[in-house]
Amino acid sequence: MNTLPCGHPGRAGSLRLCPHLAVEEPPPSTRHLTGVGTRYDLVCAECTPAALVDVCEACADRADQQSFPSGWHGEPEVLVRDRDLGGAWSTRACPVRPLNDDCLAPMPGHWLALTAEGFVRITDDDQWLVGPVELPEETYEDIRDIPDRPRRGLHTSRDGRFAAVVSDYGQFATVVDLDDWLTVLDLDRDWMDNELTRYPLAFLGDGETAKVVAATDWNRLDVFALPGGELLTDRETAAPQKDEPEPEHYLDYFQGALHPSPSERWLVTDGWAWHPVGIPLAVDLAAWLDGDRHAAEHARHLADRDDTWDTPIAWLDDNTVALQDTDGVELYDAGTGRRTGMFAGPAGRMWGHGGLLYVAAEAGLEVWDPAEGVRVGFLEGFTPIAHREGTFAELRNDQLRTWTTPR
Repeated sequence: MNTLPCGHPGRAGSLRLCPHLAVEEPPPSTRHLTGVGTRYDLVCAECTPAALVDVCEACADRADQQSFPSGWHGEPEVLVRDRDLGGAWSTRACPVRPLNDDCLAPMPGHWLALTAEGFVRITDDDQWLVGPVELPEETYEDIRDIPDRPRRGLHTSRDGRFAAVVSDYGQFATVVDLDDWLTVLDLDRDWMDNELTRYPLAFLGDGETAKVVAATDWNRLDVFALPGGELLTDRETAAPQKDEPEPEHYLDYFQGALHPSPSERWLVTDGWAWHPVGIPLAVDLAAWLDGDRHAAEHARHLADRDDTWDTPIAWLDDNTVALQDTDGVELYDAGTGRRTGMFAGPAGRMWGHGGLLYVAAEAGLEVWDPAEGVRVGFLEGFTPIAHREGTFAELRNDQLRTWTTPR
């Protein structure tokens, strides 16, 4: 068996490195795209691409996972193999105007919109006002310097019984029991830098297992039972005192948008840490609810994203999460924290369904096959703002337009 330039025998890895990166603790590197999809090589600051060599799979994998990338050179290849998507269309008049594109949410068999008048239920052939809902007024002065912030956001539970109105890039949220028309929980995440992230909130379970997970401080998440609002995650997360060591379970991290996996095994939070670096974390939600009191403070680190956060995220299956940034999409295994794939092209709100990735791009809805990193379909002019079990909804210009994927 031949010995590779890294000094190890075996099969060459999937990328090439400069020799300085084939070590136990590789230094920062630059990714040099090869022009084939998103394949790239790694080069340290002291070398040029002329120094690249083939290395064994272990050295290539270690450098790829541990060498913090300082940037990119070159352009990726965007792969497009569009085909006819089929599916079923529906369009009807619907004079309902959500406050913004984050204010239409799925319900079993229909939709819920948040309008200036309050909640509006929307079915296939009718719509009606459910009632008004209010949040406390934001008083944090720094937020006024950022356009379109704070802004309202809407979340709904899987069974449609509960809805939450949040102040994205703001401080407050409220959870409403739609069946009994009662406010069951008022939430406050404090004012500290909350103008930089959406309000962290997500519903879990349904029926007797219904819960909501939400921020109760800038760096803290809690889970509450519904409809009673009982706190299920009582614990100590004290801040460090001056000149004292940091407490064991202190989390110096600004919580962001929450994304539960389909089975609710994992919870990805799209937050950041100073100075600033976007760091999506995967919380072991099952362990947390099963008695690991500080699982939320010891979440799995998925990626360092320079100053990028508050970007589209979608689950492809119970373990694979897609993170979008300016370079495209990276896929991560929530259980191991390892990156399992990447591809260029998607830019816009994302949903995962049936193993495919659906992206509401500026020109229309794109459908991507993550396994191949290829766009496989495009619906020009259709830009949905909500998704329910394979049905995508666009609500604009007093029209509700939906497209349902082939069964």
